[in-house]
Amino acid sequence: MAIRGEEAKNRFLNLLKDPVLLLIIVLIFAALAIFIVYPLFRVFAVSMTDKEGGFDLSAYSHAFSNRYMRQGFFNSLLVAGLTAIFGMLVGYLFAYTLNRTDIPLKGFFRTVAVLPIVFPPFIGALSIIMLFGFNGIITAGIFGIRNFPVYGLWGLMMAQVVCFFPVAFITLDGVIGTISPTLEDAAFNLGANRWQAFRKVILPMSVPGIASTMLVLFIESLADFGNPLILAGSKFPVLSVQAYLQITGMFDTKGGAALAVWLLFPSIAAFIIQKYWVGKKKYVTVTGKPTTSVLKSVSKPVKWILFSLCMLIAVFTLTIYATIFWGAFVKAWGMNNTLTLENFKYVFDVGLEAIKDTLVIAFTSTPISAVLGMIIAFLLVRKVFPGRRVMEFTSMLSFAVPGTVIGIGYILSFNKPPLLLTGTLAILVLNFVFRYIPVGIQSGVALLNQVDPAIEEAAYTLGADNRQVFTKVTLPLIMPAFFSALVFAFVRAMTAISAAIFLVSARWNLITVQILSQSDSGRLSEACAFSVLLIGMIMGFILILKIFLKNKISLSSGGTAGQG
Repeated sequence: MAIRGEEAKNRFLNLLKDPVLLLIIVLIFAALAIFIVYPLFRVFAVSMTDKEGGFDLSAYSHAFSNRYMRQGFFNSLLVAGLTAIFGMLVGYLFAYTLNRTDIPLKGFFRTVAVLPIVFPPFIGALSIIMLFGFNGIITAGIFGIRNFPVYGLWGLMMAQVVCFFPVAFITLDGVIGTISPTLEDAAFNLGANRWQAFRKVILPMSVPGIASTMLVLFIESLADFGNPLILAGSKFPVLSVQAYLQITGMFDTKGGAALAVWLLFPSIAAFIIQKYWVGKKKYVTVTGKPTTSVLKSVSKPVKWILFSLCMLIAVFTLTIYATIFWGAFVKAWGMNNTLTLENFKYVFDVGLEAIKDTLVIAFTSTPISAVLGMIIAFLLVRKVFPGRRVMEFTSMLSFAVPGTVIGIGYILSFNKPPLLLTGTLAILVLNFVFRYIPVGIQSGVALLNQVDPAIEEAAYTLGADNRQVFTKVTLPLIMPAFFSALVFAFVRAMTAISAAIFLVSARWNLITVQILSQSDSGRLSEACAFSVLLIGMIMGFILILKIFLKNKISLSSGGTAGQG
């Protein structure tokens, strides 16, 4: 204990020798405390106090005694669990097929497998209604079925799996891609057949990645707000939606905060398990660069079965998003399919301010989030200071916290002096900055761990200070991670809904809120037009950035960041 105390003292003394570094660390801790920890504290505090400020748990007892609320909690866990299972299976199917077979169209499948990441999460829900609803193309138009249960578990599951399986694919693609085929060759040489080689070699080595992926998907689904708001329906309550309705519909801030706390516990538990237990478990192959072919992994019939399954899912996924584009150009979805451009005229008449606001918020928050993520990653990997683990946990905490909880926390925390931010640009920008810094941190940490510290040490030896080393040595080395974080933070800022829906105002609105508003009003074609415009802006930003950076960025690095 004495040795550890002496080490902590030495670390603190080293910090005092560099006041700029100390100031940066103190400011980051302060920012994390104010904009991540304090809103969560306020949610807990409001849910447990009465109007006079006394301790009161009546909101919890009311929630637990309400059968509808209890059902919402269990429904949330059910959907999250099923999304984790089926999303992982679809992601594993794509990852295994692309890494262990020689199927054609690999580039096409890889593109489709990450395509949903750049779409707002709830757009798939709109499309599912248009395909499988009462006037759906497939259900009513092809099969004459007008009572398909699109609202509830089945419709919601379709939307969740399509929305979140790319997260599983990105993780598992990396896991399976690093397993050397020579291990399977060794199994074949020992007399194993293909099934045995898969079951006893590939699958066991994939287990840490599978477990981590399932926990991430569980968190993503539990935190999702847009899909349940559109597809859950009144007969299938989901807790994230109920917390929102409790505040906006019943004007019961305390009850909404209690439901948010209820939702928070399984999310935080899954996050801690994923990060500090499963995330640390992995298998490493030491066979060097693969030199053998992967063609032995599956037989020809199995290869084509896997190809067919991937193609089926790819076609379904593309149909989901193609339907949105079709819906944007028809007069009234399900009633009048005459082609028209009136929907886009309506978008610019009604939503021009929301379009401008969304771009301003995204372009303001994105660079701040990416830079702050790189700075924190640099501190976590390259610096030793008291509280480093606390900084790591706190900065990554927003990944685990459902957007509904964050939104409630922000309106409770910043609606009175000295931090009166409600209704301003600042509250939306700060929400996006601190909600999506985990993207930059994950990308930066991963790349910094691959950069030899000797390069930076050489700069120090030549007389450079911390600022010069970071800006002239470290940052250029991690630039791919920085721009990947930039792209992903921009995409999420443009498509966010769960926290932002609490924070928009008459002065500052978002396209995503407009889409939900139009769909709630039954204007599906107008909602589709808003969606197409939003997708076009996102793709245009990514294309321009890729051209300038010569394709050195990828969405894959941010695949496990929180959605919504």
